[in-house]
Amino acid sequence: MDRSKQMGEKRIPRLLISFSVPAIIGMVVNATYNVVDRIFIGRGVGSLGIAGATIGFPIMLVLMAFGMLIGIGANSLVAIRLGEKKKEEAELVMGNAMVLLILLSIVLSAAGLVFLKPLLLLFGASEATLPYAQQYVSIILIGTVFQSIGFGMNNFIRGEGNPKIAMFTMLIGAVLNIILDPIFIFVFKMGIRGAAIATVISMAVSAAWVLRYFFGGKSLLKIRAKNLMPDPRIVRMILVIGSPPFAMQIAASAMNGILNNQLQRYGGDTAISAVGIVYSIAFLIIMPIIGLNQGSQPIIGYNYGARKFDRVKKTLQLAIAAATGWVVIGFFLTQFFPHALIRLFNNKDAALLALGPHAMRTFMMMLPIVGFQIVSANYFQAVGKPLQAMILTLSRQVLFLIPLIIFLPRFFGLNGIWAAAPVADVLSSLWTAAWLLFEMRHLNDKHAEESARLSRREPRELSGRGHPERRASAESEDRLRERRG
Repeated sequence: MDRSKQMGEKRIPRLLISFSVPAIIGMVVNATYNVVDRIFIGRGVGSLGIAGATIGFPIMLVLMAFGMLIGIGANSLVAIRLGEKKKEEAELVMGNAMVLLILLSIVLSAAGLVFLKPLLLLFGASEATLPYAQQYVSIILIGTVFQSIGFGMNNFIRGEGNPKIAMFTMLIGAVLNIILDPIFIFVFKMGIRGAAIATVISMAVSAAWVLRYFFGGKSLLKIRAKNLMPDPRIVRMILVIGSPPFAMQIAASAMNGILNNQLQRYGGDTAISAVGIVYSIAFLIIMPIIGLNQGSQPIIGYNYGARKFDRVKKTLQLAIAAATGWVVIGFFLTQFFPHALIRLFNNKDAALLALGPHAMRTFMMMLPIVGFQIVSANYFQAVGKPLQAMILTLSRQVLFLIPLIIFLPRFFGLNGIWAAAPVADVLSSLWTAAWLLFEMRHLNDKHAEESARLSRREPRELSGRGHPERRASAESEDRLRERRG
C-alpha cells in the first residue's frame, strides 16, 4: 500500500503505533543530547558546569524554536496536501522549507555569537557560571545549521509516511553523541567544550543522513531546484501553521530565562544546577509525547484533509490515552526515586543532593495531566488551526507559569518557584479541556454532514454504471456486441 494512502485506510491503532513508536524512540534518543551532556558535564566538570549548560538552555530553545517553526509548520501543510492528492504542492512546501531552515540558521548563529555574553547575563549567569556557559553555547551556535537541517527536514521523512527512517536520523546522532561525550570530556580533557563539540559533530552526521535520504532517490517527496525559490504564499502559510510550536519554544526560552534569574535570586547557583537536572529528567518524560504528536500529526492531518473525521477523532483519543499512560509512569519515577535520579548527574555536591529531590518531587507533582494538555494542543495544529493551537500551547508557559514564577516566590521563597509548575499544569489542562470539548462537538457535526452527503450519493452510484455488478454486466454486453460485429 502507498505510504501516504495507508494513513486514510489502515486501522488507526496499528497506524498510530507504526508512525509513533519510531518517532517516540527518535525523540527519546534525541533528548539524550541534553541529558547525556549534563550527566557527563556533572561528573567531569561539576555542578557549576551543569549550571552553565542550564543558563545556556534558553538560547538553545530559541534555535529549536525556529527549526520547529519551519519544520513542523511545513510538515502540517505537507500532510494535508498529500491527503488532498496534491503531491507537487507538497514538494513545493518542502523545498521552500529547506531554504528557510538554512537561511534562518545562518542568521541565528551569527547573531547569537555576537550577542552571546549579554544574552547569558540576561538569562541568569553569575560570575562563576558565565565562563562555562560561554564555552558551551558558543560551540553549539556554530553547529546551528546542522541542527536545523537534521531536525527540521526530518519532519518530512515522517510526514511522507516513513517514520522508521526518521527514527534512524535521531538515533544515529544521539548514539554518536553518547560515544563522543566521554571521549572529548575525559580522554581529550576538553571539559564542557568537549561536550559541545561532541553534540555538534553528532548533529552534523544526522543532517548528512537526512540529505542523503532526499537526494538518494528513496524518498516519496523530492527536493527539486524549481521549488527552492521562496514563494511568499507558501512561506506565509508555513509561518502561520508553524507559529504555535514556535511560540511555545520562544515562551519556554523566556520562561527559562525568568526562572534562572528567580533561582539565582532565591537559591543561587545550586538551585540552577538542581533545575537543570529536573529539566533533563522532564525532557526524557515529555519528549516521547512530542514523538507521539509527530506520529499522530500526519495521520490527523491526512484524514482531516480527506474528510474522514471519525478517523481523526479516534487518532486523537488513542494519542491522549497513550500520553497519559506514559506520564503516569514518569510521575511514579520522579516521586519515589528522585535521589537516585539526582545522583546520576552528580553524587559529590552535598548541597545539590539535599535540594534536588525536593525540587523534583514538587516540580513534577502534576505530571499525570500533562500528556492530555500537550496532545490536545497538537491536535489543533495538525488540522491547520494555528490560532487555537497557539493559545493552548502558550497557556502553560505564558498565561500561567511565568506569572506564577514571578509572584509565588514573593510569598513562599524558593518553594514558590518549585510549586509554580504543578499549579500551571492544572490551570492549563482545565483551559485546554474546555476548548477541546467545543472542538469535538464541531468535529462530530462535520462527521454527520459528511456521512449524510455520502449516503445521498450512494443510491445514485448503485443505480449507475459505476456499481460493480452493473459494470460487469455492461462489460459482458460490450464483449458480446464485439463478437457479433
